[in-house]
Amino acid sequence: MALPAGFLSEDQFTCSICLEVFTNPVSTPCGHSFCQACLSSYWEGVGGKIFQCPLCKESFRKRPELQINRTLKEITERFKEIANSRMAMDDRGGEGVEDTNSHPHHHHNPATRPGEMPESIFTEMMTRFQQLPAHPSDSHDQSPNRVNSQMAFRAQSTEQLDPPPSYSSLRRYTLSGPSESLPSLPLCPLHLRALEFFCRADNSCVCNLCVEAGEHKGHTVIPVKREWHIKKAQLEIEEVELRDLICERERKVEEIQGSLREIQAAADRETYEAVCVFSKLISSVEHCQDEVMEGIEMSHRAAKHRAQSLLRELEEEIAVLKRRSTALSQLAGSGDCIDFLKTFSGLSTPPPAKDWSSVSVSSELTSGLILQNLSLMMENFQEEMRKLPELSQQSSLDVSVPRPNPKIRRVQEYAADITLDQNTAHPRLIISVDGKQVHCGDRHQLVPDYPERFDRVVCVLARQGFSSGRHYWEVEVGGKTDWDLGVASRSVNRKGKISVSPAHGYWFLSLRDRTDFAFRTEPSTNLSVNLRPSRIGIYVDCDKGLVSFYNVEARVLIYTYTDSFPDTIHPFFSPCTNKSGRNEGPLIICSVAMTE
Repeated sequence: MALPAGFLSEDQFTCSICLEVFTNPVSTPCGHSFCQACLSSYWEGVGGKIFQCPLCKESFRKRPELQINRTLKEITERFKEIANSRMAMDDRGGEGVEDTNSHPHHHHNPATRPGEMPESIFTEMMTRFQQLPAHPSDSHDQSPNRVNSQMAFRAQSTEQLDPPPSYSSLRRYTLSGPSESLPSLPLCPLHLRALEFFCRADNSCVCNLCVEAGEHKGHTVIPVKREWHIKKAQLEIEEVELRDLICERERKVEEIQGSLREIQAAADRETYEAVCVFSKLISSVEHCQDEVMEGIEMSHRAAKHRAQSLLRELEEEIAVLKRRSTALSQLAGSGDCIDFLKTFSGLSTPPPAKDWSSVSVSSELTSGLILQNLSLMMENFQEEMRKLPELSQQSSLDVSVPRPNPKIRRVQEYAADITLDQNTAHPRLIISVDGKQVHCGDRHQLVPDYPERFDRVVCVLARQGFSSGRHYWEVEVGGKTDWDLGVASRSVNRKGKISVSPAHGYWFLSLRDRTDFAFRTEPSTNLSVNLRPSRIGIYVDCDKGLVSFYNVEARVLIYTYTDSFPDTIHPFFSPCTNKSGRNEGPLIICSVAMTE
């Protein structure tokens, strides 16, 4: 086996974590070896969650089973014995601080550099390695650690390049003469020697003469590259810890953002449910009101009918009594005694008379009890509503949410007086005299073909244009099935077929077929609107490039789009075609009423 001698150094048996010769070496699945305690401490230092090779950074899904590489352990122990015996020989032969030429009786192999293995020892190590018996536990199969160690040992032994500088402790370095091991290091400003060492006490890099001069005597001085590797390992551990902290906080950010989305969804859901409940309540109250009114009317009619029946009966009885009284008066004045006696027997017996003393018409209606119950229900309802601010305040105290500032200006405070520009209206659009309403007619009108008039799309712009500031207006859409509302740039194309999107200067919200809401982008952004609005609020912030749409009655934000407005923008209106009378209602620009 022809292998060059002197190519095994202490570096080839050094743990890259502690930078010392292996103690109980173990190998990772990627083939690198480390001290068992060093590798365990490294993995525990990064939180015990990331398992990767400290040298090549290869990650493992789970923590590898670490078993002592007995072959490599015996080789490193043999290496330590040979190195110690060589040091003992050097100590007996001299102090090791002078040039070898001044001691001719020292016969060192000129091909052997400090910290390297002589050719004879190398040959003995290779022979011992090849003849080393397997460990009893390996009698059935070689462990992966042993195979990896053999491969690493043979690869290192066949390298033809110079080995890297030794990272051994200070006692292995010669302190006299210029250093040749680290030619790339900067020079000491005092001695013009390479800064090969690092003084931990003074936290500074020094040369060998600085150490010999006694300025750093008694200090902990180690090779500069060893300190460099130690600090790099520390930085890697800190970097992993920082990444863990960042990941933990990013997860918390995602958690909070998810909570905000859930809160927003819950608020929208509760708003929708509240509007539905109160709408049903209002409808139910109106229905109950109609029933109560009908009941009152029926009671009134019944009482009136009974009174009229009694009056008719009384009038008939009074008429009978009056006729009898007249007959008696005539009989009393008769002078014919024979006729008197004949008639008296029929008139002297009074007819049966009805007792009217207990007969009366009640003035109380049957709805009185219902109204009393409704009044009691209203009192209970108002009592529950008075508790709502207390519950809201209590829930706000559970989290550190600042109280609303009464000075914050609402979007209604930026209300603008908007009127439609007749010169931009499509020929089928009919605009009111005050410029506040627009609807689509059945046929084209004879209007001048101005350059600013839309000739194909049934839409119209407002006279007012905005290039800065904040502006707000409201439009009554009622029960229309289709409409478009938003803003458009002054420089948009108005003739022929046009493309409507923010890229072409249009920013507006659309409704189609009563239920399909969308913001017109390319492609359109479909929106889920739970509460169908009858009045739309449009708010624009020209400086921020923001346009928002609101459900005014429910006070709910429908959608917000952020862009930039390179040109003056005008409010945009399209009532769409009337669809055979199903969408004939107008768009009405309303006056803005401040909401509390």
